[in-house]
Amino acid sequence: MSDIKTNGGPEPSSAIGQSMRAIVFDDYGDASVLHPAERPVPKPDSDEVLIAVRASSVNPVDYRLRSGEMKGLLPGGFPRIPGYDVAGTVVQCPQGSGLTAGDSVMAFLDSLRGGALAEYAACGVSAVAKIPPEMSYEQAAAIPLAGSTALQSLRDHGRMQSGQRVLVNGASGGVGMFAVQIAKAYGCHVDAVASGENEAFCRELGADHFYDYLQTDFAKSDERWNIVFDAAGKSGYLDVREVLLEGGRYVSTEPDVKGMLMTVLTWPLSKSGTIMLAKSKAEDLEELIRLFVEKKLAVTIDSVYDFEDAAEAHRRVETGVDRGKVVIRVA
Repeated sequence: MSDIKTNGGPEPSSAIGQSMRAIVFDDYGDASVLHPAERPVPKPDSDEVLIAVRASSVNPVDYRLRSGEMKGLLPGGFPRIPGYDVAGTVVQCPQGSGLTAGDSVMAFLDSLRGGALAEYAACGVSAVAKIPPEMSYEQAAAIPLAGSTALQSLRDHGRMQSGQRVLVNGASGGVGMFAVQIAKAYGCHVDAVASGENEAFCRELGADHFYDYLQTDFAKSDERWNIVFDAAGKSGYLDVREVLLEGGRYVSTEPDVKGMLMTVLTWPLSKSGTIMLAKSKAEDLEELIRLFVEKKLAVTIDSVYDFEDAAEAHRRVETGVDRGKVVIRVA
C-alpha cells in the first residue's frame, strides 16, 4: 500500500510496444485468481482514445464480476482485465476530439468487459474528460464509476430538484459519499444512513441529519423524503414506500431480477422505484470535475495499493470499506 501522489501534469507520449503489463483473471473465483500478465496493447478505434494508465480504483461491481456473481449479465471470455475507472495521460486520440497527446484525463471505460488494470486502456472519446492540475491521478481514478452512479441516480433517475429532501443509505461508502455531496451542491436537504462510527464523516460531507442503521430503521421513521437513494443495496422498494412523499422516487444500485421487475411495475405509480446502471458520459465526468474544482465535491480515499497488490485491493473492498474509495496505482 502506498501514499497518494499529486498530478504532476501532462507528459509527452513515448513509443509504445506491442505488449503491456496487466492484471488479469483466467476464470471466476476469489481474489487469488487475479495475477499479473503480459497482454497486447489495445488498438483504439477511430473514435477512441488510448490512455497510459496511472491509477484505477476498485468498485463492488469489479469483485462481483470477478467472482462470477454477475455472469448471467456478462458471460465469460478470458483472460479478462478488471476495472472501469481510469486516470492517466492521453497517448493517442482522434483529430477534433478536443484532446491532445499528454493531456491528463479520467475515463469511465465504456467496454462492458472493463480493462482498467493495465498499463494502457482504450476508451471512447465520449467517456473521457480532462482533469485539472489540482486533481491527483488517485483522486481522478476514484471518481468515474462511483461519481457517475451517484450523479445519475439523483439527477436523472431521482429527478432531484433544489429544496427537496434526499436520503442516502450507505452514505459513507464510495457511491454514498459522492451522493451526499452532490445532493447538497444541488440545494437539497440530505439525511445520511451509515454506521454510528461514520456519523462525523457524513456530517463533514454535508449531511443535515444522520441515522445509525444499527440503532434506527429509517424506513419506520416519521420523516418523509422526495428521494431515497440506496447506495448500499440494503433495502427494497416495498421497505421504503411509506417514507416516500407523493411523487417520490426510490433508486437502488442493486441489479437483480427482482429489482428490474420492480422498476417495470412501479413506473406508472405516484411513488416509483428504479434500479440504475451507470452510463459512461464525458459530460457527467465534467460535471463532477466542476464540483471538485468549486470545492463542492471532496474525494476521500480509503487506501492506495500498488499494481502488484491488486488482489489485496479487491479483498479490501470485499470486506467492506467504511469511508471512501480503494485506489490502485498502475504506473
